[in-house]
Amino acid sequence: MGAVATQAWANASYGPSGLDLLRSGVAVEDVVAQLTDADPQRAQRQLGIVDGEARAASYTGGECLEWAGHRNGVGYAAQGNILVSGDTVDAMARTFESTTGRPLAERLLDCLDSAQEAGGDRRGQQSAALLVVAAGQGFAGYSDKLVDLRVDDHRRPLDELRRLHGIHQELFGRTPRNRWIEVDDGLRVELSDRLAVLGYERLEDWAGVENLEERVEGEDAIDPVVLARLRERSN
Repeated sequence: MGAVATQAWANASYGPSGLDLLRSGVAVEDVVAQLTDADPQRAQRQLGIVDGEARAASYTGGECLEWAGHRNGVGYAAQGNILVSGDTVDAMARTFESTTGRPLAERLLDCLDSAQEAGGDRRGQQSAALLVVAAGQGFAGYSDKLVDLRVDDHRRPLDELRRLHGIHQELFGRTPRNRWIEVDDGLRVELSDRLAVLGYERLEDWAGVENLEERVEGEDAIDPVVLARLRERSN
């Protein structure tokens, strides 16, 4: 149905309430209005909403700590408070708009990096998080959480978040099938020999131990990430 983010003096009830309103067909601008109008502490809240049709709306209360503000565009709501300046949210917006077509998680990571380069939080850095939801696209198709990563306390949280995302992609991502390597007779022998060195007969068994099972399918082709890891482990 969409996404809801609340910050400054956050009101966590905005999340489920906002999604319920979107689900019932309320326009995104009206969702923002209904949530904030009913909140006596709205002057200290921030709220950003994007609906399922990429329409966005935001709210920044007049008592949020400076710099505080937001930018909206097609498919995004960028907001912040206690920032060095408005350049932070401007940089997020520009980066999102200029990275159309790339995976959403990568775009959001780039947005965070550009925001930090533009000044970021005037208190410095501490935490960062990344959440991408897509129906049935999570682990083994049993979850809607495609990416769910967070760094709660770190000197360089954006660097750490990107490092964690790299690990996540290695374990749970998947190389497009047209880039898989055909397993010819020579490679089949190599795979068998390398698995034997590690004490395995089947690629699936070894991949399960390495948490790469999502990247294994059949015996006629192999994901290059799996092949690289097998060669590294068996050298």
